[in-house]
Amino acid sequence: MIVFRFILLFFIIFPSPAISGDLSNTYKNFKIFGEVFDRIREDYVESVQDQDLIESAINGMLTSLDPHSGYLNEKDYSYIQTQTKGEFGGLGIEVTMEDGLVKVISPIDETPAARAGIKSGDLVTHLNGEPVLGLTLNEAVDLMRGPVNTEIVLTVRRNKNEIIEVTIIRDIIKVKSVYSRVEKNIGYLRITTFNEQASVGLVREMDSLMKNTQGNLQGIVLDLRNNPGGLLEQAIQISDAFLTNGEIVSTQGRDGKDTKRFNAKSGDITGGMPMVVLINQGTASASEIVAGALQDHKRAIILGTRSFGKGSVQTIIPVGTQGAMRLTTALYYTPSGKSIQATGIDPDIYTEQLELKETDQEENSRLEKDLRGALENTQSDAVDDSIDVGRDSNMPNLDVQESKTLAKDYQLSRAVDLLNSLSIYQQQNIN
Repeated sequence: MIVFRFILLFFIIFPSPAISGDLSNTYKNFKIFGEVFDRIREDYVESVQDQDLIESAINGMLTSLDPHSGYLNEKDYSYIQTQTKGEFGGLGIEVTMEDGLVKVISPIDETPAARAGIKSGDLVTHLNGEPVLGLTLNEAVDLMRGPVNTEIVLTVRRNKNEIIEVTIIRDIIKVKSVYSRVEKNIGYLRITTFNEQASVGLVREMDSLMKNTQGNLQGIVLDLRNNPGGLLEQAIQISDAFLTNGEIVSTQGRDGKDTKRFNAKSGDITGGMPMVVLINQGTASASEIVAGALQDHKRAIILGTRSFGKGSVQTIIPVGTQGAMRLTTALYYTPSGKSIQATGIDPDIYTEQLELKETDQEENSRLEKDLRGALENTQSDAVDDSIDVGRDSNMPNLDVQESKTLAKDYQLSRAVDLLNSLSIYQQQNIN
């Protein structure tokens, strides 16, 4: 969990006759640090930059506290700002590395790359005339990103033999963190990360689901599997989107009095639809806040396996001129007052991700009507009272990929079946 706080740190030591024994020992340790620093500079087998030694020392001090504290140099700090902001100056392509070249997985709609005609499967061989071969994927991505309205020339190999040069003007690229589709009358919402675009993306995708299905949804699956977390404020806003009142989360620092509580406002973007939240061991931090809030308020059924268990809050504190430190400053608690640090969220329905295989049971199966001498049904007009949950008759014929997806994703299949079962139960009670 990351909270941004901008603080200017001043370290000023004034001599005082009242220096305690502990402070005196601290000074002695600083002296030892200086001796070690000088000895490395003079005697280490290879030349080492002072800046690298100092950054490593600071990082070692922070990482010794817990796994989530650490030092961010200028490059790392810039990267984490980009990740949390969810937008950057770039081209708009999803890429991977193949045989030392950058391979385009897909251009993002309505981005410079898409408008320039970049296609899925293209291999980028040169950037501004410099070969990509020998670069790491991150190095190549850093070169493609840059200030908005600046130009870059990509040399692209297409269809093995065709070589083309494409000039692209960088623009603001927004990282999509929320995806949606329909699965058997159930709205599926997946959040991949909690960047600054997440809550806006959730509302947009929910509106799209309601519009495309003419409001005929039986429930919502919120998929938080393998979501590593992100911004605290986004976790609060997304929880609030499904809750009408009550506490969402509280945080508490070293001073027990320093407790902050965050509460939901009225309004539920689903209109109170039944919900299932999917979690697994990759569900961490901000995504655990959402799952914990919806579970404690009994707003959703949590299905899957136990979550990661990261219940701490990190504050990004700028230090020096370009760097920052990431420091654990608080623990967070679910509405019931539970800390999930190192314990995680336990699902209401424990379901592991199993491999589904089709079996042909029809050939050798026998029914009552197949038995010798079976009595016939004398009713002339048999009535079928079963409820079809495959697709509502009022639902438009959407182009969705439900059958293939459900066949491969057992946890999602269980969630969809559960929500459809709840729908059947409600319809039966109404009728």
